[in-house]
Amino acid sequence: MRVACSLGSLLSIDDVLQCSEIISKTKTDAVWVPETWGMENFSMLGAVSSKTSTQKIGSSIINIYSRSPSTIAMGAATIDSLSNGRLVLGLGTSSTPIVESFHGNKFEKPLQRMKEYVEIIRLVLSGKQINYDGEIFKLNNFTLLIKPQRNKIPIYVAAINKKMVDLAWSIGDGVIFYLRPLNEMKETISKMQSKKKIDVTCQLITCVSEDSEEAIQRAKKTIAFYISVGEIYREFLAKNGYLSETKNIFEEFKKSGFKSNHELVTDSMLQSLAISGTPEECKKQLNDFVGVGIDQPILQFNPIGKTSDSFQLFKKTFLDE
Repeated sequence: MRVACSLGSLLSIDDVLQCSEIISKTKTDAVWVPETWGMENFSMLGAVSSKTSTQKIGSSIINIYSRSPSTIAMGAATIDSLSNGRLVLGLGTSSTPIVESFHGNKFEKPLQRMKEYVEIIRLVLSGKQINYDGEIFKLNNFTLLIKPQRNKIPIYVAAINKKMVDLAWSIGDGVIFYLRPLNEMKETISKMQSKKKIDVTCQLITCVSEDSEEAIQRAKKTIAFYISVGEIYREFLAKNGYLSETKNIFEEFKKSGFKSNHELVTDSMLQSLAISGTPEECKKQLNDFVGVGIDQPILQFNPIGKTSDSFQLFKKTFLDE
């Protein structure tokens, strides 16, 4: 099993680097670093690459509204050189609140924008002079000054709704899923992989503790957070079996914030969306997710208590075998 780890939003910069160094001594396939509104992704990817030697380094995800496609290509070429050819470039559209409120851009034409980003990035990494005439972007006589470590860096597309899933399979080397119910994911993966094989990854909220209930509560809080602030996840889950749950969680959030809305995350919802419990319970749940067709589970480390102690248990549970 090609297990990967996601380190980021709940951790400090020092935490990410310390955890990466520990991971470097295991057979973990990849370290993925998210970008929200905290740590800048390319900086962290460079730092993580210096703490590891064999693991792939993945961005999960760089959004396609906060940087130009040429800037992302430059960043990708730089990190791929620093890591000696270990980068996996994860791209996504992010969401309207982040794009418009945090970055000041219009959240427009996400499908066309993703298509053009992937095309331009691949062209730039080829090392050739680029003249590109797209619907959104027009580039004239652009050539990368440095020689890329590789002329082709794998690009994974983060996808939620059907049109982006279709595009991921059309243009991506891989897909990144998040917060998809097990049954829906099994059906989608089976259908899409029968048409064309790409690498299927899924970032999984992962909370492990010797106290099962403690881990469960931590996972429920994370799920409730994404449902509360992420309209796209809320709507997707509502359409895929969790209409009443998402409505109740969101209504409670509007009343009292994050104080108690996690209590409305049902057990069936938890089991379908996250890994949580004791080490043995978590191992079994991981197998359930792999069984639906995920090629690489990306375990999102959610610390419980002291980060260093929590990560040692996480490592012992998932990375030492």
